[in-house]
Amino acid sequence: MFGFDFSFWIIIALILLIALSVPVVIALGLTSFFGLYYITGNINVPLSLLNNTAYGAIRDYIFAVIPLFVLMGELISRSGAAEDLYNLINKSLKKIPARLALATVFGNAVFGAVTGVSIASAAAFSKIAYPQMVKFNYNKTIAVGCIAGSASLGMLIPPSILMIVWGVLTEQSIGKLFIAGIIPGIILSFLFAIFCFVLAYFKPDLFGQGSENKSLDVSLTKRQYWGAIGVSFLIVLVLGGIWFGFFTPTEAAGIGALFALILAILKGVSFKEILDSVLETGKISAPILLILICAQMYSRLLAMGGITDALTNVFTSIGGNKFLILFIMVAVWFILGMFIDSVSIILLTVPIFAPIAYKLLGYDPISFAIIGILAIEAGLLTPPLGLCVYTVKGCIVDPDITLGRIFYGSVPYWILLLVLAILVMMYPGIANWLPAVMTKS
Repeated sequence: MFGFDFSFWIIIALILLIALSVPVVIALGLTSFFGLYYITGNINVPLSLLNNTAYGAIRDYIFAVIPLFVLMGELISRSGAAEDLYNLINKSLKKIPARLALATVFGNAVFGAVTGVSIASAAAFSKIAYPQMVKFNYNKTIAVGCIAGSASLGMLIPPSILMIVWGVLTEQSIGKLFIAGIIPGIILSFLFAIFCFVLAYFKPDLFGQGSENKSLDVSLTKRQYWGAIGVSFLIVLVLGGIWFGFFTPTEAAGIGALFALILAILKGVSFKEILDSVLETGKISAPILLILICAQMYSRLLAMGGITDALTNVFTSIGGNKFLILFIMVAVWFILGMFIDSVSIILLTVPIFAPIAYKLLGYDPISFAIIGILAIEAGLLTPPLGLCVYTVKGCIVDPDITLGRIFYGSVPYWILLLVLAILVMMYPGIANWLPAVMTKS
């Protein structure tokens, strides 16, 4: 056990490498390798651990979840079925104020249940929703804020890549984490929707004065109806299968990918586009799998170096107040979210924070995971590096749309994310009630 000094310098070295623009996977790998070498004094130990970790991680059944869910989302996106579903939601909300904004919120919620990646949702709805909103005189700040803000639902509503990574690192049930995200995801969707509805009621000019309700053609072809129904069935199949114990998350991901392939073929997706989906899945999944290997090395370094115990002593020395310590963790997540991506934040902090939350605070692992994901989601909308904001900016070709304008429009959604995180802190049952019910049944 090396204590606080060793812990401090390991963390400083990691932060310094990231600040020097070293990719997170390399920073984690170098820090873990040389840290383990320093502890043991034998170069063969970190080499052996790297070999065993890589072999054990990649052959693990659960690691198939990530590429399969990514492939499912890629196929659905390329098939156009996501746009079909958006149009169906839009049609269903006819005569409701700000229905394009509401359709975007609920569309993002459903799309998040297919892809599990907020950035994918932000990219898709920048192309699907923004042109419609501009066409019907929506204030552009309101439009881009709604798209970027509601895209954050993709990281909370299952199947979420963040939940998979969190579950792998903490050795928690990914199925339980998925189920735990359902109620908070629904609550957050309705908070976003209520905000849009109330703002449209008091300031209808920001939403085109309801012009979309009078003149927007929402007629759908039979093919579009089937596309929307297909996506809806896919979500029920995957989440319902996990929920009722018919499938493990890995099996559900495989069945979802197969059904998405069938739907893509029925929607007329070419063989080349299917092949492109497979290649894109590899490009997205390979770095995540590699970074998880390095993260497991990092976790072993933390355990061998006594970093968790050292930080536990630090937190105990400041009074051991449960909510104060939790607030410090959320603040760290929030600050990191300004600079680095969500997966990297989980990899850097969760191996340290999770044992402290469980042992020192006695906090429920499921609700702690949801708090962490909500806090990290807020980082997707926070300057200077809110990834959802940058994604929207990159996908919209409009000289009026600046990064500042998107950040400003996202502020209400950022606030609501933190409000829900506080609610889960105060009432953990929001997150852990449904998994507990499903476990008993």
